[in-house]
Formats: sequence, C-alpha cells, structure tokens
Amino acid sequence: MASKFINVTLKVWRQKNADSKGNIETYQLSKVSTDSSFLEMLDQLNEQLINEKEAPVAFDHDCREGICGSCSLYIDGRAHGPQTQTTTCQLHMRSFNDGDTIYIEPWRSKAFPIIKDLVVDRSAFDRVQQSGGFVSVNTSGNTMDANAIPIPKADADNAFNAATCIGCGACVASCKNSSAMLFVGAKVSQYALLPQGKVEANKRVQNMVRQMDEEGFGNCTNTGACEVECPKGISLENIARMNREFLKSNLSSEK
Repeated sequence: MASKFINVTLKVWRQKNADSKGNIETYQLSKVSTDSSFLEMLDQLNEQLINEKEAPVAFDHDCREGICGSCSLYIDGRAHGPQTQTTTCQLHMRSFNDGDTIYIEPWRSKAFPIIKDLVVDRSAFDRVQQSGGFVSVNTSGNTMDANAIPIPKADADNAFNAATCIGCGACVASCKNSSAMLFVGAKVSQYALLPQGKVEANKRVQNMVRQMDEEGFGNCTNTGACEVECPKGISLENIARMNREFLKSNLSSEK
C-alpha cells in the first residue's frame, strides 16, 4: 500500500531539568509519512525545531527494534501508545489519522525522576537488578555444559517468557501505585525457575524486594494494568511467583 502524508498537532511535555517546572508545548507538524515510526516523527519535529532556532525535544532511544526498552513514552494516555504489545519505536504513524492531536509525556513515577523533557532516570531498575540478579558460576575450568542439566519444558518456557522483559518501565508508568512488582517478578522468575538460579534464590528475592522498596516504588493491588500495557506481555503470574519465593525465603532458615 502506498504511503501517505498526514498533518498532526503534537502536545509535548517540555522540562529543562529535574528542578524546573515543566509544561505542555504545542507544535504543528506537516507532511508526516505514515510509513515513518513514531521516533522518526519526533526526529522530524526536532529538525523543524532546530531550523526554527528552538531547542529540540529530548527523548530516549537506542536500538529502535523493540529490544532495549529505552524509547519509553506515554502517548495519548497509554504507555508506548495505542497498540498493545508494541514499544514506542515499533509504533508507526499509520496508527494515527490526519488532523490528530497527539499527547506525548514522560513516565510519571517518583522512582523515575525526569532528567529533561521526555527522558527519565530509570537507574532504579539497574539497582534492583544489581542487588540480587546473579548466579553462581564455576570458573575453575570444570564447568558443566548447560545442555547437560535437564529442565522441564514448562519451566524453561516460563523462564524464557520472564526473561523477555526489556525493563522499559511501562508497568510502573501504567500502575496507579507506580509498582515495579511485574518487573521484579520477571527478574526473580527467570532465575527461580532454573536450577542455576536456585543457589542464591532466597537471598536474591529478599535483596531485590528490599531494594525495590527502598527505591520508592509502590505496592501491587492486583489491578492488572501492568500486564495489559507491557510491550512484551509479561504475565501477572510472575508477581505471584515472586510472592511465593519471598514467603518461602522468609520461612527458610537461611540468612
């Protein structure tokens, strides 16, 4: 199908830094190809702003393939925009109509402070992973081939599904409590389901949950918005699994 061009009105959150007061600015953008991605549309906007001697809009991006999780934007009141299981960089302008008004905002969470415009600091996720996301590895030169360890197909599939989490933060942005339990549950699950992750299982879940709380994320009240808006379709089952692992670790004698 031949591409066409549309004109859109953009309502974009602008904020100089974390200490400044932000506001919504309005921009008119013409001749936007429906074949362009949402990020390419923002590139077009920035080119227009630079030509007009205005500051370009700061937004985060990297792979532009739906893998890295950097391109996290709140578009028209939804994390990553109107399409389900789609990251912002995978969203194309064919999802919008000529004359549409599009609202573009950053993630809203105390644990994700705004750096500038649409860019937020998601290093809280890094610290959660660093607090417990490791496995013991024999580096003596006598390591065992991974394929030599039998793992039930269901466990392998569930671990793989949990590992598809890209850490974008859509779960936090969509949750009314700014809870990170879907993210942490996925990271706990991908290790807890496999024999390689069971050595530190008790310490891992305790440390990661503790760090999650220290970062200021809210608690889960089972609304389910996180699963709905997750671009990788991470299941709420991972939160239940994390809760079971946490309870089991509290009942364990290991300190």
